[in-house]
Amino acid sequence: MIPEPAPTVRELLAFYLEAGVDCALAEEPIDRLAELDAPPPAPRTVLTEAPRPVAAPAVMRGEAAPAPDVAIASAREAARTAPTLEALRELMQNFEGCALKHTATRLVFADGNPQARIMFVGEAPGRDEDIEGLPFVGRSGKLLDLMIGAIGLNRSTAYITNVIPWRPPGNRTPTPQETQVCLPFIQRHIELVNPDVLVTLGNPSTQTLLSTREGIMRTRGRWFDYDTGQRTIRALPTFHPAYLLRSPSYKRLAWQDLRAIAKALAQGPA
Repeated sequence: MIPEPAPTVRELLAFYLEAGVDCALAEEPIDRLAELDAPPPAPRTVLTEAPRPVAAPAVMRGEAAPAPDVAIASAREAARTAPTLEALRELMQNFEGCALKHTATRLVFADGNPQARIMFVGEAPGRDEDIEGLPFVGRSGKLLDLMIGAIGLNRSTAYITNVIPWRPPGNRTPTPQETQVCLPFIQRHIELVNPDVLVTLGNPSTQTLLSTREGIMRTRGRWFDYDTGQRTIRALPTFHPAYLLRSPSYKRLAWQDLRAIAKALAQGPA
């Protein structure tokens, strides 16, 4: 048999990117093979007396997340007490109940105008968002800018955020537990912004916020009522820009949704 040629550096990098490895965890590479040459540990001394009790080591921050029920209850209590967006952001920055916080680079809170009449909510930040600390700044963000620009909007006249404020490792799908822990924060976020129109981008944010199990193909283009407890906001699901990048044939349907959004904004508050 002819041995396969060794992969090039470019091929290895492409493989790692496909596997979700897109950032280094240390400044310098670690030579694991060199560790094999390290001298063996010294023989353990046999104690003739019973050892004294040793205090348990303190758990480092982020090593263990609280139980799901405790984390969700804590998030609800914290979100409920936030009187402003600034206070909500600070609470989320200090919240320790979601393990995603400890693998992400930074909190991705929101972008745009909090006084805008329209609010767009996606699922979770990606690599570019994690680096810059703003939602929708990568390829899908550029497409979103083009989409809202087609109906006369931009980031000074719209408000943009995600259900999950921290990037999942390797851009994996957030777990149901992670989504439930973050849900009280996005619910309070929507209450404080209080838009006239809420647009859910993609299936995860639509199902999470609008309490539906139907897929985006059946929900997109249909108006829903989103109840904040103080007001009912008109909500419209549409495709996530990342999905449109993979399936450009659905841009026609997305354009129909955008026209419905523009019409609703032109009609004024419900």
